[in-house]
Amino acid sequence: MNIETLWEKAAEARKSSYSPYSGYAVGAALLCGNGKIFTGTNIENAAFSATNCAERTAFFKAVSEGEIEFEAIAIAGGKADEEPSGDCTPCGVCRQVMAEFCKDSFSVIIQKNGQPKGLMLGELLPMAFRSENME
Repeated sequence: MNIETLWEKAAEARKSSYSPYSGYAVGAALLCGNGKIFTGTNIENAAFSATNCAERTAFFKAVSEGEIEFEAIAIAGGKADEEPSGDCTPCGVCRQVMAEFCKDSFSVIIQKNGQPKGLMLGELLPMAFRSENME
């Protein structure tokens, strides 16, 4: 699957965003090792700490269905009810969740100036804290 196709799925997923507080809708499309795709969207809450990002929603959906091998994730975001624009990258918590399941070479397709741009997780989260750090 190419970057643009996965990013388009992320842009489609953001239409289901529940973002009444920030007005910033984000969608994610997570490609599993077996080719299956899980989508997610941000889900806000009046108690802000209970909010969940699109990327984590996609990961948690996949893991809850037994998937733990991942190839890539695409993220698209911007003001709700508008086309994705500007920059959109995963927050630190989402990067840490990615590090739990993915190697530094995991492909993260961010949004730069409203367009998809491919990076590797190791570029977004250098020196990640992983399970081997606990040994």
